[in-house]
Amino acid sequence: MVKDRKEQIIYKALELYLINGYENVSITDLQNALDMGRGTMYYHFKNKDEVYIEIVNRFFLRPKQEMLRLKDDIRVTDMIEALLRYFRFLELSLMELETRNINTSNVIMLLYTAYHRFPELYRKANRLYASEHAMWQRALRNSIQAGEVKRNIPIEVTATLFTQVKDGYDAGRSGAQMDFDMVRKQYMLLYSFIRTQPE
Repeated sequence: MVKDRKEQIIYKALELYLINGYENVSITDLQNALDMGRGTMYYHFKNKDEVYIEIVNRFFLRPKQEMLRLKDDIRVTDMIEALLRYFRFLELSLMELETRNINTSNVIMLLYTAYHRFPELYRKANRLYASEHAMWQRALRNSIQAGEVKRNIPIEVTATLFTQVKDGYDAGRSGAQMDFDMVRKQYMLLYSFIRTQPE
């Protein structure tokens, strides 16, 4: 349960932005939803843009950045585990919300709005995408060298497929609850195509 005032603002704003969209949520809406005085709101955040940027950084970009701090000798299974931890963090964060009606479309719309409206977030997301793609390539090379992955796979293309797994799961299915287990299944399915078969 979220107790700290700033935390309450962040989680309630996340919920309102996911359900109603950026354009349809004002500081007054947030204040009313929290039954919180305007002074308290402005003590923590000067406007709704600042809240929105904090949400995207806190729940999506910073955790991804942390996840990408892996060792040079990473392998494909290490990357999968790291990304699944990232999705578990997101899942637990969404479980803190009062509503259970959040689906993939809500999250995609929140991020689309963030990257369209705030260029600095878009640039940061692109840098993280490029870093993740490079790490998949490194993990694939290391896994090939370790004999875990087939030698004849196209590394760059395969890295792109792994990088895009999370972009396509259940996207746009109106009313579909976010199924994080689907991400794991897709990573493991893709891995099953490239790994060396046990003798």
